[in-house]
Order: sequence, then structure tokens, then C-alpha cells
Amino acid sequence: MFEFVSDVLNLKQMDSAEQGRQPLSSAGAGVVPISRVLPDIANESEPHIGGTLDRVGMSGVELVLRLRDAAGEVFRTPARADAAVSLDNERVKGIHMSRLFLSLNNRLADAELSMPVVNEILQDFVKTHADMSSNSYLTLKYEHSMRRPALLSDHAGWRAYPVTIQSAYQQGKFRHQLTVQLTYSSACPCSAALSRQLIQQAFERSFGDRSELSHDEIFEWLGTPDAILAVPHSQRSHADVTVELEEGVDDFPIETLIDYLERVIATPVQTAVKREDEQEFARLNGANLMFCEDAARKLKAALNEYEGVKDFRVEINHLESLHPHDASAVASGSRS
Repeated sequence: MFEFVSDVLNLKQMDSAEQGRQPLSSAGAGVVPISRVLPDIANESEPHIGGTLDRVGMSGVELVLRLRDAAGEVFRTPARADAAVSLDNERVKGIHMSRLFLSLNNRLADAELSMPVVNEILQDFVKTHADMSSNSYLTLKYEHSMRRPALLSDHAGWRAYPVTIQSAYQQGKFRHQLTVQLTYSSACPCSAALSRQLIQQAFERSFGDRSELSHDEIFEWLGTPDAILAVPHSQRSHADVTVELEEGVDDFPIETLIDYLERVIATPVQTAVKREDEQEFARLNGANLMFCEDAARKLKAALNEYEGVKDFRVEINHLESLHPHDASAVASGSRS
């Protein structure tokens, strides 16, 4: 039975093959070749509803970026890209998304990420869509790795900073925005004041009946649990900083901007630490008490002094340890 079915299938396949070789007429006009030209609907048809579109493209394209660290070493990191062009010709049904994809891969395959390379990609987008587009857009998102030393000891570790680069080519001009996210510790000024009051009260209970105290007695008491019966609360916090770069800037100042902002905020989170590093971190928290408003104002003032920045926006989020909600603040500025 199985052999019979197999024979029938083989016969049908042979018949189909023979029929594919037969001429269309008995006059022997010859074999008509099968067309190898694939249909291109985007080019060969018009939209049912016409109209221009601001952006058309792809989002979340997976790729790998080549970067160079502060020591001059080249490394690769995964990234995602949003790529798009404007659709200016209302009679065109669709753009050629594969051309955007190929331009991204070809330009970034062996070249380090830089502003000139991004500019070339944006121009490629427009050139490959010259009959339908005049503007192009590219967004790159990845985590920028930086090796960070401990505060006092010889330890060090790696930090990954979320980075977003948003670039555009419009009316023959390039625009670039750079966003970095900082993670830092914020100790609450109100909590610190309330803690100090409780410590004062504990001191009063311990020595209120005495008018004089020796240096040694005070020093010894400060090392007891009574002297730290209240601790100011602090929380892990985020600052999302977006800057629009001036036209004269020739590359993305990713690491220099991160270093500058972390010095301003003063309490960035640490990697590997020893006890002396942790103690120094506690000191820095005590010396830099801040509400979300304080953090936003510090970074705003610093960005007003940062060279090469045209506009900026700072979004602060303190992930509260006292409340189940967060404290937030936004600051912006323009130097144009």
C-alpha cells in the first residue's frame, strides 16, 4: 500500500515537471521562461489614500556598536536603533526599509561610533530615498561601560550608563541630542534635621544634669549606639540629562559629560568598595544632603556652564525609601 502511494506521488511529480516543459501551443512556439523579477509593491502601486508623512521607518533594530574607552581600547556593545525618513511624496506607497537597514549595518560594521559616521548614515538615508524623502532620523540606544575607581581604596569596577543618541538631518542641517542617565544616592535634608534633633535629645537625657563635660566623655558618648539612634534616610536616585549639542561640536561628549555631571552631583553609586570607601561615601552623603529640587538645580547650574551645549533638560527621580512613590523634578534651559 505504501509503495503504491509513493508511486502515485512520483508519477504526479513527473507529470508536473513535464507539463512545465511543454510549449503553450502545439505550433511549437517554444518554452515561455518563468519570470524572475520580484514584485515591488512600494514602487509599482499608489496608495489608496495619499498624503505626506513625518517619519516612516523601523524601530528597535538590533545591532552592535564599536566604541573606544578612555584608555584607547576598542570594544563592542549591543544596541538598538530607530531609523526613519520623511515621506514627502504623497503618491509613493512606501519607503525602502531594507535600504535603511543596510546603511546602518554597512556603516557601523567596521567603523567606531562617531558623529561623522552618524552624519554619513543620515545622508545615506536621504540619498537612497531621493525621490521621496528630504529628512532623516536616527536614534541609538545602548549602555556605555566605564571603569570607575573606588573613592579611597585601590578597588575599581564597571558601571553601565544608559545612553541615547537622537540625530536628525533636516533642511540640509544636522541636529544631535545626547541623553545620559546617572544613578546616585540622595540623603534627605528633612530626615537629617529630624535625626539631629533626636541625637540632641538623647544627649540631653544622658548629660542634662551636668553643667560640665570632659572631652573624653563626649568623645566616648559619640561612639555609643545612643549617639546614632536615628539615621537620615537616603535613596537611590536617577538623573536623566538630555543636551542638544551646538553645531560646532564634532563628536559626542559621552564620557566627559558623565564625568562632569557626577562630580557635580557628588554622590554617584559605587562599584567595588572597602570599608574606607563606604565611610567616605557616608561622609559625602552627609555633606551633600538634597531634595530632588536641590539635585535639579545643581545640574541645571552646571549645564549652564558646560561648553558645547545649546539646550538641555534634566529629569530627576528620587526613589523614595520613606514613601511608596517617588519624588521628581524637571529643569530645562536654553543657551541659544
